[in-house]
Order: sequence, then structure tokens, then C-alpha cells
Amino acid sequence: MSSPLAAPPIVRRADPEDADALVELRALMLTEMGMAVGGADAHWRVAARSWYAEHLVRPGEFAAFVVDDPEAGVVSSAVGTCDRHTPGPTNLSGLHGHVSNVSTHPDHRRRGHARACLAALLDWFATSTEARVINLNATGQGIGLYQSLGFDVPRHPALQLRL
Repeated sequence: MSSPLAAPPIVRRADPEDADALVELRALMLTEMGMAVGGADAHWRVAARSWYAEHLVRPGEFAAFVVDDPEAGVVSSAVGTCDRHTPGPTNLSGLHGHVSNVSTHPDHRRRGHARACLAALLDWFATSTEARVINLNATGQGIGLYQSLGFDVPRHPALQLRL
């Protein structure tokens, strides 16, 4: 964490000009999860860059929050999407949120950047969307942060089929 004298990180909402930085932070996260991501010209990066640029202009269903370092640029992020599901008794809108790409460049870790980005994202879900169920997939490194912010194991386990 930050030292007592350090200023809290300044978080801002990402805009389309941040698409490249979000792709780089995603690549860093995926690499640390053991996935081969390829070089700067990998096809997935081109697709992800376009996807971010397209979604960053949809304020009601997508948000990304970042921390900018004055010298290094964007060093941390948290991304959130909203997905429509069938309404239910405890979720009349049917809207679910999903958190992804909580990532911080290794040189900028342990300063509260990820927590600040995630807190801003959760505030966006709470105040700017109807999503009241927020999901995420945690890594071993991130689970403590998520639990400290109220995330818990869901009542029903998530399963996945890869086609």
C-alpha cells in the first residue's frame, strides 16, 4: 500500500484515447495468468483495441477507470461491462455487471492504484447503472482485494464450457 505521506492515486474515467493502454494492461494481466499473448502486432490486440475504442463511448453500459502516472502514462485499470439477463425477483432490471482487467504495471504496484480504480468502477455500477449483481473472476493475487471490497463466493458455482 501507499505510505502515509503518499498522495492517493488520481483516478479518471478512460476515454477512447486510452484504448492502447488498456490493451497493454490486459496483455500484462493475461501474461501473468500464464497465457501467451504474442507481440504488439498480435491479432487479438488489434481486435481488443477496436473493441475498447467502440465501448468507451457507451457510458451507460461500459466503463474503465485508470490511474495516470505523470511520467509513465496509464499504469492501472479496472474495466466494467453491463449485460442484460432475464429479470428475476431480486434483480428486476436483469442487468448484471462484470469486472475485468484489474491490472497494474509491476513498477506501480502496492500503491493503492488497483483499489482506487476498482472503487471508482464499483461506484459507477452503483450510481450510474441498474446493475446490482457484479461478477468477476479472481486470480490468487487479486482475491484479497476483491474480498476486502465485499466480493464473495456466489451461492451457485460458475461453470464453463469451451467450444
